Amino acid sequence: MNQTEATASTLFDRTLAGLKGAVRGLIGGDILDPDPDLKKGDAERIRERLWACLEGTGGEVSARNRAADLGKAYLQLSQTGRRRYLTILATEFDRDPAAVEQAAAALAAAPPEDRAAAEDALRDALSAPRERLLRQFNTLADGVKFLVDLRYDLMRFAREDVALSGLEKDLKRLLASWFDVGFLELRRIDWNAPASLLEKLIDYEAVHAIQSWQDLKNRLDSDRRCYAFFHPSMPDEPLIFVEVALEAGLADSVHALLDEESPVGDPSRADTAVFYSISNAQRGLAGIAFGDFLIKRVVDDLRAELPNLKTFATLSPIPGFSRWLENNPDEAVETALAKPGWWEDPETAEAAKGPVLRAVARYLVHARRRGRAADPVAHFHLSNGARMERLNWLANVSEAGRAQSAGVMINYLYRSDMIEANHEAYKGEGRIAMSSAVRALAGKRENKTR
Repeated sequence: MNQTEATASTLFDRTLAGLKGAVRGLIGGDILDPDPDLKKGDAERIRERLWACLEGTGGEVSARNRAADLGKAYLQLSQTGRRRYLTILATEFDRDPAAVEQAAAALAAAPPEDRAAAEDALRDALSAPRERLLRQFNTLADGVKFLVDLRYDLMRFAREDVALSGLEKDLKRLLASWFDVGFLELRRIDWNAPASLLEKLIDYEAVHAIQSWQDLKNRLDSDRRCYAFFHPSMPDEPLIFVEVALEAGLADSVHALLDEESPVGDPSRADTAVFYSISNAQRGLAGIAFGDFLIKRVVDDLRAELPNLKTFATLSPIPGFSRWLENNPDEAVETALAKPGWWEDPETAEAAKGPVLRAVARYLVHARRRGRAADPVAHFHLSNGARMERLNWLANVSEAGRAQSAGVMINYLYRSDMIEANHEAYKGEGRIAMSSAVRALAGKRENKTR
């Protein structure tokens, strides 16, 4: 089991414990204890319990009992069993096409005085029974976390089974409404936070792995900041978090930022806030956007605390470059990077610098996917109104940094007077804001890139 799988297993165990707690003390019915692969007899019991949830017999307490038991049963299943469970929910509790068609026809034929009622009838027909079942989990302790993790399972299973995609979309819509940014709380996390929360930062860090408790302590020191969004229904679970270094000028090396031996800086003397890691902590919330709001909120918080800060920028990875290079080979780059340990030899590294930086700039500026920047990190920051400011050579020569982008990282600059114009230009026309240095490296687009 790799680290990601171990983390996911631990988090499911926590949610399972919460749902077991929800079952305790609730009355009515036998407790489900299915075979892990959900064999035929157990599948029928799940199906019956789901229908009982919809019918609502026995009152609110019984409904909570059944929902908690169904959730606990799901978390006890193997991947095979979970897929069978979700297939039942997706296919047997879907919308009734005939009812939808009939309601649509009734609305089209309705006289003005009956139109409101006909619209309500169509709205009801379009609401799948499975949506009501999903909402029942929302009422449980740890129920929202359960649904977030459930969606991650659906996202994986739906890649192979289109029958599950409708259920995944229904759940995404529900989560998007529950996780509206207006409901989220921004918190600063420091070394005095509960140990359980600090452990989750270590588990969830997705950009620069946290190697030790001392590494984490360094990232939370007085010249560093860490902020996260939380939801009221998941108060102990960060949704997304950002790590910030308070520096004098733009940072050009992540190794310097993460160096545990470097002296602690004085925040009152810093003029630049460098966002060097942004991690989505809940994989089941993928595609539900609140990362852009996080940056804006953190900038406001930092400005209020440290009015000496004048520049807000990132030191960002370029995760898609190597994959793009495979499809757009560059002989000069391949030759420059062919020598083992090229980054450790000053002469070889200097020879590689020009070809690699030009190739990275071409990728960032010209490679597009559906009209947007192909690189996901670039798309995120450009959508938020940043501009491509500077490429940094040998900024991350860790194994991961070399594998992603030959050690190159980029600064995205957030200028308050240009954010709105940059955002509109990118969203409306696909136009990328960039410095003259980046433009010179990228050159003109010669051919179509993917």
